[in-house]
Amino acid sequence: MSLSTAASQAYDQLTHELDVGVFVSGARLPGERELAERLGISRVTLRAALSALENEGRLIRSAQRGWFVPANVLGEPPSTLQSFTEMARARGLHPTARVLNQEVRTATLDEAERLRIAPASPVIQINRLRGMDGTPVCFDVVVVPEQRAPELATAVLDDASLYETLRELCGVTIYRSAYSVTAATADAPLAKLLKTAVGAAILIGEEVAYTAEGVPVLLGVNKYRGDAYRFQADLFRRA
Repeated sequence: MSLSTAASQAYDQLTHELDVGVFVSGARLPGERELAERLGISRVTLRAALSALENEGRLIRSAQRGWFVPANVLGEPPSTLQSFTEMARARGLHPTARVLNQEVRTATLDEAERLRIAPASPVIQINRLRGMDGTPVCFDVVVVPEQRAPELATAVLDDASLYETLRELCGVTIYRSAYSVTAATADAPLAKLLKTAVGAAILIGEEVAYTAEGVPVLLGVNKYRGDAYRFQADLFRRA
């Protein structure tokens, strides 16, 4: 896109303000009239600069609400299995985790069947609130057979990667995950944890994670804020 001199100057100024954090992730920019007056340009010239930033993914436009800085959205690259920690780090964000519950209990019949363990076998359940740069993004519940990773029962998992802990402490490496995603809305307890509104959109990811030998070692239910997570996949047609 070729910009006029005035639009190019406005583009440079807005780019600088985005870079230094004048407009933070998820923020709404002032109205076009206010922005144009502050920059000393016409609204037509301003829109050219804003459109250039939109084309670069630096801004998004809502016909009803104006211009916004895209929120930091967590998402796995297509067909790539990453832990929450790996996803956050890949985007230059600081992953956080707060353990809400960590206990050994008896497996349900469904859990025993999916994990291929005997009914009523002990499992370790870990509930954690996951965040990025201090913002809560996901409520995570994981169930692991105690016989396959007994060290998890007492492991320190605050601000830790579960995948890394399984590998380094328990000698268990996650190779594959059977993952499904459904849409839902946040009830009052979940909305409080994720600091969102009751009834807000959430995405529920359910997984069964396996070793390279095909042994199931983990059941997970991840409840993400709908405005903070994107699931991507490569889809292929059969020949």
